[in-house]
Amino acid sequence: MRLRSWNTVILSERAVRYPCETVMTDLIPLEQAHCLPRKGSDHKLGEARLAELLPQVPGWELAEVGTAITRTFRFADYYRTLAFVNALAWIAHREDHHPDLGVHYDRVVVRYSTHDVGGLSENDFICAAKAAQLYDQGATP
Repeated sequence: MRLRSWNTVILSERAVRYPCETVMTDLIPLEQAHCLPRKGSDHKLGEARLAELLPQVPGWELAEVGTAITRTFRFADYYRTLAFVNALAWIAHREDHHPDLGVHYDRVVVRYSTHDVGGLSENDFICAAKAAQLYDQGATP
């Protein structure tokens, strides 16, 4: 099977499994949801929705006047830091939604924001939850 065909299958599977993006993250945990294409200000989250989603991603904070979320993940050494960064890159590739990263010897500062909507979208919270789950499942010092 060619890569293009594989992507088509995955995209159509997501469309079938999650026909309504609002229901998607309300019915299943964020870390189990998948990102969907979101463009335009219609997908920018309002204050009420931000207030609902932020408690679902403990340790993450609103930044830049509510247009981004950030979290610092700490590690014992550079090797573990880069292992986390590489695993996070795989998640970003799979979800087609990448963070901005500040990589240091013993920590990574992860920032999510959706440029195409001019602020935060549900994709940012989905990926934040996946990053936290990755860290909690063994990427800790």
